[in-house]
Amino acid sequence: MTASLFSPYRMKGLELRNRVVMAPMCQYSVEAKDGKPNEWHYVHYVSRAVGGTGLIIIEMTDVHPDGRITDFDLGLWSDEQVPAFARIIERVHAHGSKVGIQIAHAGRKAEDAEVPVAPSAIKFPGDRYRMPRALTTDEVKQMAGWFGDAARRAVQAGVDMIELHGAHGYLIHQFQSALTNQRDDEYGRDLARFGVEVTQAVRKEMPADMPLFFRISAVEYADGGYDIDHAIRLARAYREAGVDVFHVSSGGEGPFGARRPGGHPGYQVPLARAIREALEVPVVAVGRLEEPALAEAVVANGDADLVAVARGMLKDPYWTTHAALALGVKPEDAGIPKQYERGY
Repeated sequence: MTASLFSPYRMKGLELRNRVVMAPMCQYSVEAKDGKPNEWHYVHYVSRAVGGTGLIIIEMTDVHPDGRITDFDLGLWSDEQVPAFARIIERVHAHGSKVGIQIAHAGRKAEDAEVPVAPSAIKFPGDRYRMPRALTTDEVKQMAGWFGDAARRAVQAGVDMIELHGAHGYLIHQFQSALTNQRDDEYGRDLARFGVEVTQAVRKEMPADMPLFFRISAVEYADGGYDIDHAIRLARAYREAGVDVFHVSSGGEGPFGARRPGGHPGYQVPLARAIREALEVPVVAVGRLEEPALAEAVVANGDADLVAVARGMLKDPYWTTHAALALGVKPEDAGIPKQYERGY
């Protein structure tokens, strides 16, 4: 009997060899500030495929130059960027992994934009952030179209899934939070509306059998921030708009208030389980889950369908193979490349 973490998984047309996800993690390594992945990104992602990861999600990739956290981030605002992504995706597939991409806009957290944009003119705390200007209603509608354009390019590049970044204080999150959305138009009266319109715009550009993931901050830690009940209401609206899977994280909207994250291994798992149970949808759990026994327990206990590993993947490109062996998977079943078998 194999470990639950290493059982196959299917969502629509996405078939994974195991339940391990490489969480999207910014590398800040674009050399020409043109948004195109380079040799660093190629080695970074392909090596995790060699290491046996079921699903690799390419880091936050932005829909507009001024939507980047920094000028060294990836982007998909131009057709010229597609071939560099396609090269990586083709090689990841060659090593048996599936690959997706997280598309986003940083909003008021765009550090290098001359004038960042946001739902409302509220600055993110910290010296490195600038005062944003509030988007007009027409600009908000245009922004949703940019997400759709980026999704079209991602599909052209060959991805197996797309993830929308609605967490960690970036633009979609800014719209869904009363702390950062103080508009008086339809996007202020309905905090889910922008996320719904982005979801619909992206869904139109995706094949029907390609799953759409949504990374959500399930709670906010700033004083006055929303709680899990609000996140569940948001997630319900996003599911109805076309989201298939929720990738459940938390925080990122500002400095901690009276409520603080636990910080211990698995501290966000109850949030993932709450959304899974409330909406009966697949979820990805994330947050210090790099201990193989803990990652196994998350899946075996039904807390989540998939487990995302972040820092553990940075430390070890072959985390998935090593986790399989630690959980008693036979070496011949652990996906060890033939070239490396002698090492095991």
